[in-house]
Amino acid sequence: MELSISSTSLLYSNPSLSLDSIFCKASTSLPTSSLQFQRTAFIPRDLSSPPGRIHLLRRPLSSSPPNGGRFRASASSVAVAAEKDRLPADIEVTEVEEPNSRVRLSVEVPPVVCEDCYRRVIKEFTKQAKIPGFRPGKNVPESILLSYVGKQNVQKATIESILERTLPHAMSSVSGKALKDSVRIVTKFSEMENTYMSLSSLRYDVIVDVAPEVKWIPEDGYKSLKIVVEIDSEIDAQRACQQELRRRHKSLGTLRIVTDRGLQIGDVAVLDISATTIVQDESNVKNIPSAESKGFHFDTEDGDKLLPGFLDSIIGIQRSETKSFPLFFPDNWNQENLCGVHAQFTVECKELFYRDLPELDDSLADKLLPGCTSLKQVEDSVLQRCLEVEQTAKDQATDNAILDQLSKMVEIDIPRSLFEEQGRQLYGAQLLQIQANMKLDEQQLASLSSLKAVNEYLDNQKQNITHVIKQNLAVGDIFRRENLQFSTEELVKEVENSIAEFKRHKQEYDEERVREQVQEILEGAKVLEWLRERAEINYIKR
Repeated sequence: MELSISSTSLLYSNPSLSLDSIFCKASTSLPTSSLQFQRTAFIPRDLSSPPGRIHLLRRPLSSSPPNGGRFRASASSVAVAAEKDRLPADIEVTEVEEPNSRVRLSVEVPPVVCEDCYRRVIKEFTKQAKIPGFRPGKNVPESILLSYVGKQNVQKATIESILERTLPHAMSSVSGKALKDSVRIVTKFSEMENTYMSLSSLRYDVIVDVAPEVKWIPEDGYKSLKIVVEIDSEIDAQRACQQELRRRHKSLGTLRIVTDRGLQIGDVAVLDISATTIVQDESNVKNIPSAESKGFHFDTEDGDKLLPGFLDSIIGIQRSETKSFPLFFPDNWNQENLCGVHAQFTVECKELFYRDLPELDDSLADKLLPGCTSLKQVEDSVLQRCLEVEQTAKDQATDNAILDQLSKMVEIDIPRSLFEEQGRQLYGAQLLQIQANMKLDEQQLASLSSLKAVNEYLDNQKQNITHVIKQNLAVGDIFRRENLQFSTEELVKEVENSIAEFKRHKQEYDEERVREQVQEILEGAKVLEWLRERAEINYIKR
């Protein structure tokens, strides 16, 4: 009998962490990416994940072209200016800094440049136009050409030529800083037409996002971090080992119906659960939908993971009996909308079982863990796996704590284009995860992929996205400040391994994208290693 999602998330104090999930992680096969290092690839788990859980240095390799990822002010993320065409005169550019690392460039193009562009357009039209009575490419009187092509079309082509030739010159002041795909001419084309027609010159404004400056508070504070890392008691290796051994032992037992007594510790009950809010005004009593569960398969040995008081309230309940009792959701409950809520629970016991377990001795060793011949061998093997999981979880928690601290130590005026780029990448990762977990029809996929859905995500997750960007920019800044490096051989090897994985799974890939992602992961690993060596780290159990 399966547990319902709603009841599990409501009753369990830590629904995202279970012994099964912890233990299984130690024995699962390697992910598609061959990049293992000290960390593994990480996919954000859900849309509401807190910032500390989204670890950009662990994102999986993607075969798609770059649409996001860790920002760096390099050729891969900075707009590359087009080759400059020599102009007959200088243009005048006024630069004004705006919020969100944006620059406005006001460009004035003198008449001599406009005239030069006009002559080029006329020359090009002369080459291409097939005017009756004139051989292609031969000189055509300007008045006839304008009449044939259309004066307005020539003017539009001239303005386009002016923009194409002058924009690279206008961008010179932000060369090497402008972010890809962030350059926008904000002056309306109709306004440029009017200016050109009346003054034979051109004026236009360009806005562009530039690489943001990372300001550390205090300066160089990252060199002596003091970090407190909370480790969940569930991943304590010794405790996890005993729980895993108990779980495997229970899996070898038989459930038998209880007929002559009520619920005891060690039993398994099938429950129907519902709950309502407790308020002074009975007319305002509301159901708690997430508490409604039919056929909830409840193992009493997991009682310490439930809502405090739930197990004690149903001890002694018999088959077909119903109990009603009040409970309080603690202020630190995992579901924020239930924190501090007083609730009246109603529980009906549908079935009641006890476990008939075989004696735990060496004869069960092979059944508990294939290949083992003694209980000690089983325990040693399970403990070794749990120790590996404990260390991995400890490293993950340490890195998350370091990244959280870094994001609090930097002030960054984040460009809108970078925010949207990062947000779309995170949303895309979530959408891929949803597709992997459930089958979406075309209508559902279209709805989730719509511009409205993406924009809602950007609005709802603004704090989270900002946190992620600050983490990544801080890591990239440290890598450059401290002149950290990794060997070319290491990069080449990991790129080759990753491409081999794509080929093995017969997946398409973009080699340049793979190389960029490998480089980002290597850079992140180097920075975190450098920071851990210098940080004062304290671990506490929760």
